[in-house]
Amino acid sequence: MRGSRTFGRLLGAALVAAVLVFAPEMAAAADHNKPGRGVNTVVLVHGAWADGSSWSKVIPKLEAVGLRVVAVQLPLSSLADDVATVKRAIAIEEGPLLLVAHSYGGVVITEAGNDPKVAGLLYVAAFAPQEGQTAFELATANPTPILGKLQQDQLGFLKITPAGIREDFAPDLTNREQALLTATQGPTAGGDSLSAPVTAAAWRLKPTWFVIAAQDHVVSPTLQAMAAQMMNATSITLTSSHVPMLSHPQAVSSFIREAARQVSY
Repeated sequence: MRGSRTFGRLLGAALVAAVLVFAPEMAAAADHNKPGRGVNTVVLVHGAWADGSSWSKVIPKLEAVGLRVVAVQLPLSSLADDVATVKRAIAIEEGPLLLVAHSYGGVVITEAGNDPKVAGLLYVAAFAPQEGQTAFELATANPTPILGKLQQDQLGFLKITPAGIREDFAPDLTNREQALLTATQGPTAGGDSLSAPVTAAAWRLKPTWFVIAAQDHVVSPTLQAMAAQMMNATSITLTSSHVPMLSHPQAVSSFIREAARQVSY
């Protein structure tokens, strides 16, 4: 009997010790799994003169940490068409999710982000308009060198000249990467896309994050910083051209991962 009581006391002491040792990890796990904390799905939205491959260096890094990633392909024919494309991508996901956008894609998620499945918005060197504002309005009020290196076709679609890609769009990428961006850029409707206004800014109601590209020659770094401050966004600044997701994929991926972990819904 005495041996049983002794064994019981030893077992109890061991259990208490185990609880003390593992309590922090158990609490952290419980907090991580708490309902309404963090998201597992990220929807990536590219900008003008681009496509979903803009995220080619980021996607595998996000998937490697267990996130589900969807990169949309915008038609770039009108803001309405682009918003509809993102809404279709949101509709087939279980949600909640984090919307991430580059450049003009920021205009798109500012509108599409009003969907209830969207838990947060993350902007990468992007426009973040208020209601009634357009990408073109923000760009002309905060001019950058790219405005002088656009070509318009007979239907009003714009492309960037090869010099514009090399010198302003992606000067910190390799020659091979610049050539690929030049060849694959998506013609973008100047009127229906870049000059179309936002009607309801989702960032007013959703938590936001912002990657500011300090050497951006497309979207003014000053404009980016102002937008991040206006939205009260959690932000980082990278010494990058307009395409930090290609020139600094590790930093951008880590920032997206942290936002997906932190966002509440």
